[in-house]
Amino acid sequence: MRIAQVSPLYESVPPKLYGGTERIVSYLTEELVRQGHEVTLFASGDSVTSAELVPFCDMALRLNPSVTDPLPHHLMMLDEVRRRADHFDVIHFHTDLLHMPLVRDFAGRTVTTLHGRLDLVELPAFYRTFSDAPLVSISDDQRRPLAGANFVRTVPHGLPPDLLPFSDRAHGGYLAFLGRISPEKGPEAAIAIAERAGLPLRMAAKVDEADRDYWNGVVEPLVRTKPHVEFVGEIDEREKASFLGHALALLVPVDWPEPFGLVMIEAMSCGTPVIAFRRGSIPEIVEHGRSGFVVDTVGGGVEAVGWLDSLSREEVRRAFEERFTAARMAADYLDVYRGLARVRLDAAHLRRASGGHRSLEVVA
Repeated sequence: MRIAQVSPLYESVPPKLYGGTERIVSYLTEELVRQGHEVTLFASGDSVTSAELVPFCDMALRLNPSVTDPLPHHLMMLDEVRRRADHFDVIHFHTDLLHMPLVRDFAGRTVTTLHGRLDLVELPAFYRTFSDAPLVSISDDQRRPLAGANFVRTVPHGLPPDLLPFSDRAHGGYLAFLGRISPEKGPEAAIAIAERAGLPLRMAAKVDEADRDYWNGVVEPLVRTKPHVEFVGEIDEREKASFLGHALALLVPVDWPEPFGLVMIEAMSCGTPVIAFRRGSIPEIVEHGRSGFVVDTVGGGVEAVGWLDSLSREEVRRAFEERFTAARMAADYLDVYRGLARVRLDAAHLRRASGGHRSLEVVA
């Protein structure tokens, strides 16, 4: 198939540091190319891919201090996608809302994966307006606020199985927190769990400008005054393998409707169990008593630390391999692509118009 992947421009594909959406775009794109599909990636110019790259902006917008407004960059990219639309069998958007008015003429051969929270008051009316656009959720819980929207499937995220290697022992003897420093991610709760459990906590996280006051006023004083806490800042993919692989467990004490939580399956890939609060997607990702523990409170998290010896790191890795590989994710999306209302009819017509003869059959 001829497939376009359209990424946000905030981070490169894959990101150099933090960036969940762009990371998934990369894993999906590379797996589709590996399977023999003709993939075009619309992304920032510093992206690295085996697909054909159509670059917009020289570098990821978040890392470019000269960028004051990301909107014009995204609109220029989406206009180019629209201009080239007839070249593709399927156009897969990861850009939330922005593209919807531009694709109405060919919405039946597009799909949009929604990567964020959907409990915002404006969204039901928006998705009623664009009800012809097929949507994919990344967890069943994510779609609850938009029960009437045009969801065609839930596709959980997946990782390349050799990306983060399995570690059979927690050599570091610490608990880990990985993500963003923001109230909804629960860094205060992670600090409390580790302190009450009597274990070191290592925090690898970025601080967005939007959360700078929270960091300065709440989290940084805790980090500075709690001897069991070490803050290591943002880490890259190479550092992530050892950071997660050497941890006793990953703490995910979120206080929001987590749409997915990529860091959980990254930890599972390393064989590291997850202790997470029962919010949003968490019960769909963590198999309680197998790949970790789903708890409701800080006290429950402390109890779960005491249960870690009952888990097998080999079994945690096995749970990852069964459910969260990039190959499984790509297979799910190929099923979605084949099921889109206009894919075969429109694509066959476009092939004839362009003189092409490529089949739409999936290449194994």
